[in-house]
Amino acid sequence: MSEEILINVTPQETRVAVLYLGVVQELHIERAGSRGMVGNVYQGKVSRVLPGMQSAFVDIGLDRAAFLHVGDIVEARCDNCPRPIEKVLHEGQSVLVQVIKDPIGTKGARLSTQISMAGRFLVFLPQETRIGISQKIEDETERELLRERLTRLLPEGEQGGFIIRTMANIADDAELAADVEYLYTLWDAIRARSENTSGPKAIYQELDLAHRVLRDFATAETTRILVDSRETHQRLDAFAEEFTHNVHGKINHYTAERPLFDLYGVEEEIEKALGRRVDLKSGGYLVVDQTEALTTIDVNTGSYTSGRTFDETIFKTNLEAAQAIARQLRLRNMGGIIILDFIDMDSNEHKQAVLAELSKALARDHTRMTINGFTSLGLVEMTRKRTRESLIRVMCEPCPTCQGRGQIKTAQTVCYEILRSILREARQFSAREFRIMASQTVIDMYLDEESQSLAQLSDFIGKPISLQVESIFSQEQYDIILL
Repeated sequence: MSEEILINVTPQETRVAVLYLGVVQELHIERAGSRGMVGNVYQGKVSRVLPGMQSAFVDIGLDRAAFLHVGDIVEARCDNCPRPIEKVLHEGQSVLVQVIKDPIGTKGARLSTQISMAGRFLVFLPQETRIGISQKIEDETERELLRERLTRLLPEGEQGGFIIRTMANIADDAELAADVEYLYTLWDAIRARSENTSGPKAIYQELDLAHRVLRDFATAETTRILVDSRETHQRLDAFAEEFTHNVHGKINHYTAERPLFDLYGVEEEIEKALGRRVDLKSGGYLVVDQTEALTTIDVNTGSYTSGRTFDETIFKTNLEAAQAIARQLRLRNMGGIIILDFIDMDSNEHKQAVLAELSKALARDHTRMTINGFTSLGLVEMTRKRTRESLIRVMCEPCPTCQGRGQIKTAQTVCYEILRSILREARQFSAREFRIMASQTVIDMYLDEESQSLAQLSDFIGKPISLQVESIFSQEQYDIILL
């Protein structure tokens, strides 16, 4: 197994690429002016309680109030008699909260009063008492052994629960004990700041992206971590020496003149990840469309015809697409509801094989997800937890020409819009002449295909209509000047 992590640092942003067998599998971007908020702890103030929605808006010092649902309030949880939100919160109340989902689009951050502090091998839950274990550790004997080890290491008199992370199975007792001590110390500091703060104010800020790489991304499979910033390399080296000993010797400072991301082809992968079409090696391709509510991924055979039969061609394309889809989800950080439209297959055996291939390819993904089987329409429905903005929302914005539609009106459509506008203007105002200012393509159409339509309108209103090209106008833009 060969996994490498590349960290590209500039004063404006930090970019991380995770490579597996030389192929980019994950991309993460954090900009200095808009760092992610997930994991941050705030002393907030309840600004509004909505009993009808069983939710509240909490002021945590941002431009938009954050959202807190009753299901994310520890004090409201009760097996026998769950308490309504109006019995737990009131306007003006000070409350300690943690961000569990970044502001996305027009939505504010989502909060929880269930505080969780992540370490290298453990996640500390101050308000819990249980010890949970990552679902990725499947062996029952190993799970029980880890629980017993942690229980022995916990200091007497301290309260709180823990979740044992997947990487804990490679940690010795000293490393687990150090993680426990670090998390208790961190929680004591947060609690002390909270008691001395009225809010709204930030109490604790999650580690930056470069440091989260050492805590969350690096695994036993990671052979090397390359950092192209000397200052960041020194900080990571010191952090690893204190908290993540198992990756300390894997951190290297990249000093060559050629940019790190250029050397490994990451820049090219970023450009591809922003496009709708993803080409498969066989000749097939995917079409990815992201909307506010969901993401759809359509599979097409394209030029692939290598199967002995038509069914075999479809099956092989879908198998390759399953692997590509799993990679694209990680690369683009797509979340929420995802609909996969594989090419229709008649064989149930083929369908189950494609689902198995998809599940296998998704096993490397750290993000929680659910996968449903094929629906009656032949679609696969799945969800992937969305905590941060997708890659395309971080790096792109809606096109000012098409306003995010992905299409623009034809020159002919714009021509007819202009003719209708002139007719309305002529009925309301008495002008000596009407001048159309539009793009070159629209003016060319008036001079050629639609010249008769323009002449007919001029005769109808009894006024001359002149044309003027405006080079800065897009195809949909135009102006009508009354002279």
